[in-house]
Amino acid sequence: MPVSFRAKNTVGSTTLAITARAKELKAQGHDVVSFAAGEPDFDTPDFIKKAAIDAIQNGLTKYTPSSGTIELRQAIANKFQRDNQLSYNPKDQIVVSCGAKHSLYTLMQALVDAGDEVLIPAPFWVSYPEMVKLAGATPKILETCEKTKFKITARQLEENISPSTKVLIINSPSNPTGTVYTRKELESIAAVCVKRNIVVVSDEIYEKLCYANEPFVSIGSLGKDIYNLTVTVNGVSKAYAMTGWRIGYLGASKEIAQSVAKIQDHSTSNPTSISQAAALAALNADESTLNAMKEEFRKRRDFIVKCLDQIPQIDYIYPEGAFYVFCNISKTGLDSDTIAKKVLDEKDVACIPGSSFGADDYIRLGFATSMERIEEGTRRLAEWFQNNQRG
Repeated sequence: MPVSFRAKNTVGSTTLAITARAKELKAQGHDVVSFAAGEPDFDTPDFIKKAAIDAIQNGLTKYTPSSGTIELRQAIANKFQRDNQLSYNPKDQIVVSCGAKHSLYTLMQALVDAGDEVLIPAPFWVSYPEMVKLAGATPKILETCEKTKFKITARQLEENISPSTKVLIINSPSNPTGTVYTRKELESIAAVCVKRNIVVVSDEIYEKLCYANEPFVSIGSLGKDIYNLTVTVNGVSKAYAMTGWRIGYLGASKEIAQSVAKIQDHSTSNPTSISQAAALAALNADESTLNAMKEEFRKRRDFIVKCLDQIPQIDYIYPEGAFYVFCNISKTGLDSDTIAKKVLDEKDVACIPGSSFGADDYIRLGFATSMERIEEGTRRLAEWFQNNQRG
């Protein structure tokens, strides 16, 4: 049967494909070490699970407003104010979605048309360009390098804005690089966006997994003008180990938020009512559980880079946030897809090729797994690289 051009033109998620392949091998009895998954290995905290169970037992299993319950939107508004110094009206400036990915997808549908350009710094999260293409617009990739810690500069941004440019996507902390923009860097980017009237989509899903000494900064908090142009996207998946619960959210101007809400009316209706109750409990709780997980990720970050230091064929950028190390494999002379396939087939180690992120000289290793598995996985990688040196 014929399918649409947009479907034919959409590239599947390599991250999900490799994760699925790793799970398939594991089910076949392979001792797979997975550095592929973009999710915490911790279980969802018990108090959050209890809130969901209580919601079921209390009959909170019906439709909610498509933008989310007012109680959850109020909790999100409180979080934005408390953590990010962002003031959003819960009634008409916040939209709850079926995950931050859903928020981003619907945003592209609401913000851009055919002929519009969306600026995407590379390396980028795999879904950004596909979401832009599915909205009929054109992704314009801004190449970065290790020298700038894979961050764009205000000058580079200015030079790449055209009459067709409408949106800039910023992801800090970054997937896949783990880099975090400083206040000064964001201020210079914000100044350009205000000057050129560019909408900023700020993907802050890894906000609570930020290990830098400087406090995390939301670009929308840097003044009224950039606030009006910014859509702040976040969710509970990474910080609260709730990936499968599928709750994300955004804060934006009334016009943008209500445009997103209308599209959501006709697509998913409301996010799952039970998951909303769980997310409400998460956002209203103190952050002791969250901080404990963050500290464990910090220890794993320090451990995995020490292990990688023993592999001379690999270089990396020291991650300041999220739970990934972006490893330069150019010394091998092999492309990232080849390496990802070979280490999975030959060593039962799953990683994500950098080609998925617009950087073919790299592979992404996630450290959302135990110290023991990190040690075993990097040992296997060291062995594979040693046996496959050029020359």
